Amino acid sequence: MSTPLSELPIRRLTKDDLVSCSNLSEDRGWPREEHKWGLLLTAGTGYGIDDPAGKGLVTACVVTPYGSGLAAIGMMLVAERFSRQGIGRRLMKHVLEEAGDTPLTLHATPYGQPLYKELGFADIGRAEMVRGCLRAPEADTSTTVTTRPATAEDLQAVLRLDAEAFGLDRTHMITRLPAFADHFRVAEEDGVLTGYAAAWPNMETHVVGPLIARDTETAKALISSLSAETDRPLRTDIDVRHEELIAWVKEHGLETIAFNAVMTHGIPDLPGDWTRRFAPLSVAVG
Repeated sequence: MSTPLSELPIRRLTKDDLVSCSNLSEDRGWPREEHKWGLLLTAGTGYGIDDPAGKGLVTACVVTPYGSGLAAIGMMLVAERFSRQGIGRRLMKHVLEEAGDTPLTLHATPYGQPLYKELGFADIGRAEMVRGCLRAPEADTSTTVTTRPATAEDLQAVLRLDAEAFGLDRTHMITRLPAFADHFRVAEEDGVLTGYAAAWPNMETHVVGPLIARDTETAKALISSLSAETDRPLRTDIDVRHEELIAWVKEHGLETIAFNAVMTHGIPDLPGDWTRRFAPLSVAVG
């Protein structure tokens, strides 16, 4: 007799589950994203339920902690053959129990949003996913934003800048960027860093994230400089409040492909300074 779904054990995932997690992504019609899964399973805590028939994972998600101030939930997936049977809700309830008093955040697709609302998450914003090849902007003599490749000597300044904009210490994520990303650039003025951005490989695209900048002109300069270093299309998820930047990337070749709701649990809004936080490292980790 088969074990009821409600009794299947929930276990911690490790990097040894990389292929199984990628298979689960593929099962739901998502890209395999093995590079991203590798980061998530080493920097965060993965949870999953195994198929008792030995056919991989029934469901999985990853929680990326930022101390006791916040944790991000990402890659919440349920195998197609087990969809609409309550297994995703069970895993999410387990994650909420494990989190205790730690506030949570996630980016929700329209499909997943109703479940998260049932579990007490609230909408606090939206992110617009854009994709395409950036057409080189015409030279703008009114701005003099300087960007360059990041060096090891920039790391402490990048961490300080990131903590101000993100509102919490995410050293364990940012210090992984030089190895995780193909391109990592900073903007500076008079020797002071005013922004930074990375572009990391995801299937046929380069994802721009994080994108932290003093202002919109700095964000534009960072995106332009990253685009100049790759032949791949760019993809990024921009906070919809950054209307000027969204309009600019669309004017230069990127197109909207999706909207995700930004949601929180146990906290009315995200910490930090959203005016300098243009795009997350990934929607899976904030």
